[in-house]
Amino acid sequence: MKGSTFDLLEFRMMISHGARMTFDRFSRLASIPAVVFCLLVYTATCVQAATITLLRDADIEQGLSRLAAPVLRAAGLNAKRLRILVVNDSQFNAFVLDSRAIFINYGLILKVSSPEMLQAVIAHEAAHITNGHIARRMQNLQSAGTAAGLGLALAALAAAAGAGEAAGGIAIGTQTSALRGFLSHTRAEESSADRAAARYLKAAGIDPQGLVDLHKIFAGQEVLSAAHQDPYMRSHPLSRDRIRAAEAFVTSHGRVSAPDPQDEYWFARIRGKLSAFKRAPKWSLRRAKEEPHRDIRLMREAVAYHRRRDLQKALRGINGALSIRPNDAFYHELKGQILFENRRWNAAKNSFARAVQLAASEPLVLASYGRAQLAAGAATAALKTMERSRSLDFRNALLLRDMSQAYAKTGQNGMAALVTAERYALAGRFEDAGLHAKRAVALLPRGSATWRRAQDVVLAYEQSQKRKRR
Repeated sequence: MKGSTFDLLEFRMMISHGARMTFDRFSRLASIPAVVFCLLVYTATCVQAATITLLRDADIEQGLSRLAAPVLRAAGLNAKRLRILVVNDSQFNAFVLDSRAIFINYGLILKVSSPEMLQAVIAHEAAHITNGHIARRMQNLQSAGTAAGLGLALAALAAAAGAGEAAGGIAIGTQTSALRGFLSHTRAEESSADRAAARYLKAAGIDPQGLVDLHKIFAGQEVLSAAHQDPYMRSHPLSRDRIRAAEAFVTSHGRVSAPDPQDEYWFARIRGKLSAFKRAPKWSLRRAKEEPHRDIRLMREAVAYHRRRDLQKALRGINGALSIRPNDAFYHELKGQILFENRRWNAAKNSFARAVQLAASEPLVLASYGRAQLAAGAATAALKTMERSRSLDFRNALLLRDMSQAYAKTGQNGMAALVTAERYALAGRFEDAGLHAKRAVALLPRGSATWRRAQDVVLAYEQSQKRKRR
């Protein structure tokens, strides 16, 4: 990721290959409706400036899902359908755009100091969904009919469908001012969300003190100018009354004295992996020694050494983690990625194959396995694996790139052109998308499902050209 503390190539090594996760039935569609592409055109041509960029890692998202599940169930939400997604932003913030995902900046995850604080964030954002705050704001956006409103809606749609490359997601633009306005809550909404969040935490058997501790991070921020306030403070206005209300809830309802050891483990693993990727290897190696969970310590060291291009020590670290958790699919995936980025194609393929055995329905692991098969020269087998992955995760742009290569190597040039066109369309590059879509239309059987998909992209391209001429 250019401009981050973590080089794009390095991040792609460990997270983007084989550690992405998608959800929602939308991603299982067999074709892309033309209306979706037209909306994407509208957004791409009308909305500029800021972007929402996601860090997709199946291991991290699995850990977040584990922490979130009891909270979401207490809130009456479907824990299997609502995902917790990590935003590539070092600032302390979290938000919801619709009822399908809660977005949390990686900076927030690294700043909170307990699983209960992170679960309090999730409970608070879940309360905005259950209390109808998002629905009211979406109605206002739809009434306004603004491009920024469409951009926000499509950002949620793209994220929920697993769009874009793992290390960066697909960057759907939104006007910065409109985004801030959309995410802003009134004090009344914040107070009601706090009350609901405290109830959810208590019902889930989680210490509500985490909500108090979360608020206290922002103590004193109200006296700062808006330019110096934390983004979370600007979108979630804090008051001393809210802190007192949270403290009163803890006093009247009591605390949970025994934290769940599994929550502590997954919290440590999430933070350990994120910090290993986002902070300097020297920092990771120094701090990893303080990690009480030995497998997490070894994983963090493996990432740090891999980023230093020390293959021997990286493999020693990940093999050590696997000796402790031999059936951990994501540790096998991590080993595969280390090998893959060091051009050890066959060894990487074997590690990914083991990860697939342990997580057969994980599309991101499947995508990485297919990539390794392709690199090892097994294009036909790779294409079969990739198609299986795509049936679970339609909007994985990195997978589409790999599939185009596999289709070309197996002589299916029409399909290669189609998936290339779809990949460019998802990225908002409609000139390139139109070029490849027209080629696909000429090569694919007329009237077939794939031919119609190519026509959808052509339609999106034509709509983008009309807007440019206005």
